[in-house]
Amino acid sequence: MKKNITRFTSLAAVLIISLATPILATAKDKEVTITGEGKCAKCALKETAECQNVIQVEEKGKTVNYYLAKNDVSKDFHSNVCKESKKVKATGTVAEVDGKKELTATKIEVVEGK
Repeated sequence: MKKNITRFTSLAAVLIISLATPILATAKDKEVTITGEGKCAKCALKETAECQNVIQVEEKGKTVNYYLAKNDVSKDFHSNVCKESKKVKATGTVAEVDGKKELTATKIEVVEGK
């Protein structure tokens, strides 16, 4: 009887963990779209030793910097904002890295006429 209870409890725990893991991963990796001022962290903000895309967004009356993770999307877009700031819209996932918001972009574009 004790063996059956132990087996049942173990099986229930495994099922709960396996069902909860995809839900947690989905919530954490939720894709967002932000619109703000695209700038270079080195050239415009003087914050880094190397060029890096940053999108500054107004949130609750404060300026928040989203540093773009270095990937092909970010790298290919950098020439648009390295020497001058532009209004941009980016889509991707956000994570906290070293106390800063980091956006891993899947799409970035210049917002025209605004």
